[in-house]
Amino acid sequence: MRTRSAAATLPELRLSALDLFPILIGCACLAFIPGVGADDPKLDTPAQKEAPTAFAAKEPKPVLQWGKGNDKSYVIPAAEILSFEYLLNRIDHYFVDSSTYGSPTSNLAQNLNRKWIVDNDKFATNQFLHPYQGAMYQGFARSAGLSFWESSAYTLAGSALWEEAGEHTKPSINDQVASGISGNLLGEPLFRLASLLLESGGDGDPGVWRELGAAAISPATGLNRLAFGNRFGGVFRSHDPAVFTRVDLGATVNTHFSSNVNVNTDPIGPPAEQTLKKNEASADLTVGYGLPGKPGYTYTRPFDYFSFEFKASTSNSFENVFSNGLLYGTDYEIGKSYRGIWGLYGTYSYVEPQIFKVSTTAASLGTTGQWWLSRTIALQGSTLGGVGYGGGGVVHGAGIAPPGANGDGQRDYHYGIAPQGLIALRLVLGDRVSIDTTARDYYISGLASTEHGGSENIIRADIGMTLRVYNLHGLTLRYSESRRDGRYSDRPASHQKVGAFSIGYTLLGQSHLGTVDWRPAKDGGPEPGL
Repeated sequence: MRTRSAAATLPELRLSALDLFPILIGCACLAFIPGVGADDPKLDTPAQKEAPTAFAAKEPKPVLQWGKGNDKSYVIPAAEILSFEYLLNRIDHYFVDSSTYGSPTSNLAQNLNRKWIVDNDKFATNQFLHPYQGAMYQGFARSAGLSFWESSAYTLAGSALWEEAGEHTKPSINDQVASGISGNLLGEPLFRLASLLLESGGDGDPGVWRELGAAAISPATGLNRLAFGNRFGGVFRSHDPAVFTRVDLGATVNTHFSSNVNVNTDPIGPPAEQTLKKNEASADLTVGYGLPGKPGYTYTRPFDYFSFEFKASTSNSFENVFSNGLLYGTDYEIGKSYRGIWGLYGTYSYVEPQIFKVSTTAASLGTTGQWWLSRTIALQGSTLGGVGYGGGGVVHGAGIAPPGANGDGQRDYHYGIAPQGLIALRLVLGDRVSIDTTARDYYISGLASTEHGGSENIIRADIGMTLRVYNLHGLTLRYSESRRDGRYSDRPASHQKVGAFSIGYTLLGQSHLGTVDWRPAKDGGPEPGL
């Protein structure tokens, strides 16, 4: 089978991370040229801190009480989950597939005696829509005043109920993981961000726009606040975390890929080569919540620290979602210049760079920290390693159901136990430049898999540089690359690679590019009162 390389057939410049390095260094030098950014407004005034982002109030104001007495309910979220699943079943029955979404009572009667399987639904359905459905369950319970672990029980139960009664098909193990566990890991950051938005109004009254924004982030939270008024009008206490947000709007200016994968679904037909949409625009949201080093902030509740990343693109809708949250751990310090946290993290990943995909749910041990290298230069980073369950790759005809005449009914990705690792570093040069590097490695093994004798190894890495040009507005140059190697005993090995160089506008949500400063003023820290 031939290997296709789009870069080999078009007269375009191929850029790699090494090619990008001189460009990044050159742009970084701009930050230190006298006069660049000289007209910036002061970065540390209270007005400047609060104006650019909805999450940057200096000290979030408590809004009523939350999760106490009558403001907490175990019954209401249970009723809401039952109602949500019934409505979803009826909508799917009339507008999607009446045979798959039969009546809940008939589905339950049929499925109680059936064996749980690994299904072959579409990748986005299994690995994004099911986690989002679980996030709704988590949101119903959390916004009714329940704790993270109490809400997790509701999410697991809601997912199991949907598998037994929501669909006529056999209950699915992978869906239970995706909705019941991934839903918690996706739903908690959404609930926390919606709560922080409501809490950051500054005067104790969230206001209409903050209510609408919170409902868009966590619809279940918005519904409970609307339906029950002051009973669930209290807002979850954030305890004033250090928060950094950034929004990136960009476009690819150079893309290259290679693939030897046959995408023809007809097993006896001629090979068909993959294609790639090259010119794409994208929007990214990155959030760091509870960054280490803020004096007085503690890590006593799950997700008191988390990082959340979301990217949408014109070529692939939802291209990636990453949620990493500290489930159980504590903070630590090394000398005067380093602050960190370590412990057990829960992680949910969804990556789909057009020509292949990977998504996992995992538990990882790791650490996140910040080190002041000098008075104005800081290094931030996270290192995680763990194991989970997930799916990925591009497997031709790997489903559990017999194939149709054209290969339909086949799942084109591989499930299995998935060891994985993450290394993320950010070098911050003053309040002008940050250089970010991230590498993620996923190995989807043949354990707990329906495709025996096979594995997937998928690596995603990127390097980017952000130059803050004026106030909180900046430019970002980025190179991203994803690689996949699939090996199976009953088919040829497959290899794919896609790389993209992009440039875009960045809106920063905090001055100083996300650093946390606990140092006294004499060592480079903030002046008293700022």
